[in-house]
Amino acid sequence: MEVTPSPSNMSLLSSAAHFMEKCDDGPETPNLKPHIEKFLEGIRFWTWSELVEALKQCQHLFSSEGYLAILDRIMDHLIERLASPGITSPNTCSSNRSSFQFSCDTSSNNSLRNNCSGANWWFEHLLFLRVDLLDKVIRTMLSYDFDHGVVSRFLFHYHNSTCLGAVQDEKIEATVVVINLLLLLDLRSISCKDLFNLNRMAVGLKMSTSFIDKIESLIGPLLDQTTIDYLLLPSPHGRDQAYDVGFVLRLLHIFFLGDTFELNSNRLKRVAKMMDLFLVEVAPDPHLKPYEFEALITMIPDTARESHDQLYLAMDMYLKVHAGVSDKEKITICCTLNHEKLSAELLRHLTRNLVFPSEAKPRAYVTKQSRMKTLLQENDHLKNFFESVFRKSFKNMEVREEAEKRSYDAEELRGDSEGMQSGTQLKSVQVLKE
Repeated sequence: MEVTPSPSNMSLLSSAAHFMEKCDDGPETPNLKPHIEKFLEGIRFWTWSELVEALKQCQHLFSSEGYLAILDRIMDHLIERLASPGITSPNTCSSNRSSFQFSCDTSSNNSLRNNCSGANWWFEHLLFLRVDLLDKVIRTMLSYDFDHGVVSRFLFHYHNSTCLGAVQDEKIEATVVVINLLLLLDLRSISCKDLFNLNRMAVGLKMSTSFIDKIESLIGPLLDQTTIDYLLLPSPHGRDQAYDVGFVLRLLHIFFLGDTFELNSNRLKRVAKMMDLFLVEVAPDPHLKPYEFEALITMIPDTARESHDQLYLAMDMYLKVHAGVSDKEKITICCTLNHEKLSAELLRHLTRNLVFPSEAKPRAYVTKQSRMKTLLQENDHLKNFFESVFRKSFKNMEVREEAEKRSYDAEELRGDSEGMQSGTQLKSVQVLKE
């Protein structure tokens, strides 16, 4: 019986040809390879649906070596179709075959770009991929210079869809493959929110530390893009703490000591503000150790904090809850506090705060100076008023001094004039007498 080659049976025919070649018993054994090769010459005219169906058939025979060559060929054309300009929907891809006169010159693959980086219509079409074939498809996409943001979104969509209703082993297998593929992408193209969700799932699946470390290595450099909600993870099983402080400390270590991105002032300030909020959340935890609380404080450089108000509130809360903390530990915790970055109200509160060691409190002249500085800052209108009064007073004094000087000179001039007149009169009288 003669079988007509088609996209839906190409993989089966290829596998059969390979099997018959290995089991060749004589000249009567049919050779399917020439027929397959001739049919594959028109693969560039296959519709999108035909390419997807052929790839599905290849996946079912993934353990067979006979179809691997055709798998690469089908996969290359499918991804080239996605990477080609103008392909924006399956309807476009399912049109007349003659509209797809694509060049098969693989030397131009690297110049192709995914011009529809926002078009995710094909995501659902490739959810059938098994994780082993997914790895091959994604690596081929990257060789075609696909947009990393699109690839990242597809990987998270694939992961969420695959893990829905799957057993634990299948979830772990999919998570491992997705993590390794994410490591190939430009980190700036990956959603920090999706990484946190992936981390939660990995922790819940009790995956090995090596894979947890890989996810954290992706999250750490993006720490300034997250919010406090994602840092408030429950403490690992077996620990009494309310939140996983170790996780946050590891992210901070990666953020500050890694060399992935430049640490500019804006990024530092965003992380500092978020960490101060985190400190306020974890400070009331009675199981939080002093060295852990200290580490959370000291990991942030002082230059990144514009204000120390939140930091002071967190310290105050921690010291009140942890009454058993030694004086030495208190000093170690409180020495980070910068009094000049406290508001006037909290500075006054600090001077009367009994839970703070005296060494951590400001000296009298420092307090007075800070209060005066704050008073002037909060009452700029009074400052301007006094300056205007002073300027006016000085001006009046100058005018008065000038007037007095002029009056004095006038009197002297009159005196001299009267003296001269008296002398003249006296001389005239003497002359008359003679």
